[in-house]
Amino acid sequence: MCRASTLPLIGLLLWTSVQTQALSSVEEQQWTPAQAAEWSAQFPWIVGFNYAPRSAINQLEMWQEDTFDPVVIDQELGWAADIGFTMARVFLHHLLWQEDAETFTKRIDKFLAIADANNIDVMFVLFDDVWNPLPQLGPQPLPRPGVHNSGWVQSPGAAILRDLNRHDELEFYVRGILSRYGQDNRIAIWDLYNEPGNLNAIAYGSVEVNEKPKYSLNLLAKAFAWARDENPTQPLTSGVWRLKNGRWRGADKGDDGAALFDFMLQNSDIISFHSYENAANTDKAIQALEVFERPMICTEYLARGRDSTFESLMPLFASKNIGAMHWGFVSGKTQTIYPWRSWVSVIRFWDGLFSDEPDPWHHDLLEADGSPYRLSEVEFIRTQITSAGDPIDVN
Repeated sequence: MCRASTLPLIGLLLWTSVQTQALSSVEEQQWTPAQAAEWSAQFPWIVGFNYAPRSAINQLEMWQEDTFDPVVIDQELGWAADIGFTMARVFLHHLLWQEDAETFTKRIDKFLAIADANNIDVMFVLFDDVWNPLPQLGPQPLPRPGVHNSGWVQSPGAAILRDLNRHDELEFYVRGILSRYGQDNRIAIWDLYNEPGNLNAIAYGSVEVNEKPKYSLNLLAKAFAWARDENPTQPLTSGVWRLKNGRWRGADKGDDGAALFDFMLQNSDIISFHSYENAANTDKAIQALEVFERPMICTEYLARGRDSTFESLMPLFASKNIGAMHWGFVSGKTQTIYPWRSWVSVIRFWDGLFSDEPDPWHHDLLEADGSPYRLSEVEFIRTQITSAGDPIDVN
């Protein structure tokens, strides 16, 4: 394993030089706040969800030829449109591009056509540092009973991320996607990297990258530079994600995590963030982000057991015209109705922590047949969409 702290001096200087060049390139081409505001004015209040079809355990199963399911996708996006959602956040994967870019883009084209027919804009995510750091093409595993996101995979994953010499292998993926779809008006936003630096300590700590935030920052800076060079008409972002008691924290306790979060906030065209906290703490965090004077979207929320609910957060987001995109739509193979702590049963080799359906559900809105988990939530969402902008008190 090549740890940054033990790199030879020449390699360390080269790494620093590459990061400096990438950061400079990003800063020179970032949208101004006025450009970001002009983009935002094209949209009504953004209300959406993170999307994987109920038939897919992860990004690979969603997109691979043998398991890509346009019938299910069309059905589910139709349910979303009926509720009033306007945007879906959807994860891509570099392995699919590297395997066969031409056939992968055909499936992306099909997905975009389905989304467009249902009046759903798309936010694509290119990289992801969360859950299994050892992704593999081919048949994906069956879900582990009662375990949250038991099969979700990272992109690029540990093998590439921990090797600085391999980061440039991903340039063709980023440039290829952005050059093909960077002018496509069915795509609203590019989320370049989901939760960079996430250590996944409980679930996958034994196989994770040491000093991960350093490597994630290096890749994130390059991804921004490659994407900017393709000059897309859509904004670029990467969302800050570690929120505790209303304060944003770095990806770990060291300076590298802080540098990573600072880069994300200083270089995104629009500010995106995650919040699985209550309304009061979320509002505190939003106030800290308002200094950037850019449009904001919460690209992940909804953890019912933590008072991160539609009822607690949507009025806050609506009153400030902050986009609201909750995690999970239809309950399926991702099993995100179970809470994160369901992984305790895996680590301890103990089955039975969640042998039954949890109460309440952690994420997700609809049952597999399209019926609401809670009808009151769907009715509330519809009401919020029609009354967006009314002032509220979160205290």
